[in-house]
Amino acid sequence: MKIVRTISEVRDVLDDARRRGRSVGFVPTMGALHDGHRSLVRRAREENDLVCVSIFVNPTQFGPNEDLDAYPRPLDDDLAACEHDGVDIVFVPDDAELYPRALATSVRVSTLTDHLEGAHRPGHFDGVTLIVTKLFNIVGRCRAYFGEKDAQQLRVIRRMVSDLNIPVHAVGCRTVREADGLAMSSRNAYLEPDDRERARCLSQALFAIRDAITAGERDVAAMLQIGHGHLEAADEVDYLAIADPDDLHHVDHVDGGVLVLGAVRIGSTRLIDNVPVDVGARPRMPAAMSFAGRDDDDNRPVEL
Repeated sequence: MKIVRTISEVRDVLDDARRRGRSVGFVPTMGALHDGHRSLVRRAREENDLVCVSIFVNPTQFGPNEDLDAYPRPLDDDLAACEHDGVDIVFVPDDAELYPRALATSVRVSTLTDHLEGAHRPGHFDGVTLIVTKLFNIVGRCRAYFGEKDAQQLRVIRRMVSDLNIPVHAVGCRTVREADGLAMSSRNAYLEPDDRERARCLSQALFAIRDAITAGERDVAAMLQIGHGHLEAADEVDYLAIADPDDLHHVDHVDGGVLVLGAVRIGSTRLIDNVPVDVGARPRMPAAMSFAGRDDDDNRPVEL
């Protein structure tokens, strides 16, 4: 495994691999790798000749009252995990490498970023799209792997890639969960022992709504009431929503596939999660038109 810290070096290595006909799988991370991240690495390993992981805690996607300074940075453990999972290249830049001067350029995806996470974390997605664009420009043509737990982020990135003709295929991978249903997240490490049990309320709310839909319930207000009953254990509920799986706008009535999404605070920790539900009534968008990309779309052949 090769550890590189500069843009020029990672470009040289990956460009050389592509010249020799090798496909590149890329997993962008902020470190503090857990089994969810590692599942992305393993899928990239299965589908590509060479795997590159980036580890960079991106300051532009944190708000003024968010946890940038406290964000975990266990680099030695992360490198050990990458080596164990067969990563070829780990790109570990510092802030000065990616942000050498004050920026005069922004990357913004409108509409998709106006609600849900975008409404509760103003500017967050602008920071995400900026760093992802930079990383895609550095890494070059590849398959890039993202977890479906961050469903809105994945849709924003896919729309950005499509609109800007970036030669990257953004692959969505299913959420990895703890045995009790809690979605794996680097922020789970912030949970105090007494809060860890309460954190289950979010997945329980989403699963309860999913079960109501599969049992035949179609009234959104009734299902949200069911979900909010589970969220009484949370200290704060940012949102609980049943949304269209393509544009993530709220739906009033379930007549096909939906995403059930939520964000809560447990103690000082903010958690997000989502569960897809497909009852099969609504025709899906053609693959060429859709940027939502459910997991079963992600095995389409891609010219790389």
